[in-house]
Amino acid sequence: MVGGAVGPEFPPLSYGQKKPGPFSGQQNASSSSTFTNFPTFFLVKRSSTSNENFHIVSPFLVEKAIIATVGEVKTTKKLRSGDLLVEVHSRKQSQQIVKLTHFSTIPITVSPHASLNSSKGVITCGELLNVPTEEILKELQGQGVSHVRRISIRRDGQLLNTKHLILTFDSAKLPENIKAGYMRLSVGTYIPNPLRCFQCQRFGHSKTSCRGTLTCARCAEVGHDSTDCTRAEKCVNCKGEHTSFSRNCSASGNKKKK
Repeated sequence: MVGGAVGPEFPPLSYGQKKPGPFSGQQNASSSSTFTNFPTFFLVKRSSTSNENFHIVSPFLVEKAIIATVGEVKTTKKLRSGDLLVEVHSRKQSQQIVKLTHFSTIPITVSPHASLNSSKGVITCGELLNVPTEEILKELQGQGVSHVRRISIRRDGQLLNTKHLILTFDSAKLPENIKAGYMRLSVGTYIPNPLRCFQCQRFGHSKTSCRGTLTCARCAEVGHDSTDCTRAEKCVNCKGEHTSFSRNCSASGNKKKK
């Protein structure tokens, strides 16, 4: 594990919270919805040897070119890089836009966005505790699931499996529930734990870029790590009576709401 990322031994905290989503295509689908399973977000770049972008291209030209080729799309946004992020309405538009090579006389390349066309959710099911993730994936693929990872926790020096599973869906829409055999399971938003430095225990950076002092994750004292520490627990971030990696730390910004 790369120093700094809070590992799988500390499970994500926000099971069951529904995802508001920063983009219009990232919302919860109703339980009766059928997964579209086609990319809806596309990155449009200018095909140029001189690193040209859309900062100096007329927005009227872009709008007319999109409407003339694929019709009215859901959204078009210019990113800070100068590339365009286009969200389409339908499978037909998805198939059309990826084939584009020009906006008027401007050469372009179009590709599905690397991350916006999928979503992650968490399910909790004790009956699946001893079922291999490969079998779970095989059974759930028909519901748009493309990857399954089981959350583990470290307890008394041992890594133990839990009944919590992280599911990756081939859709920007997160379903409210899925069907696992005869069981209907609620899908909560997966919110990864915040980045925590394994050197100084502070949030927001990793050990490789840390300029701080070695600090114990258990007692918050400097000069030693937590491997053999038996002192009273204290968090270096919120000064609470728990370890710096505790799920109850208010400073993490990811505390589970009761």
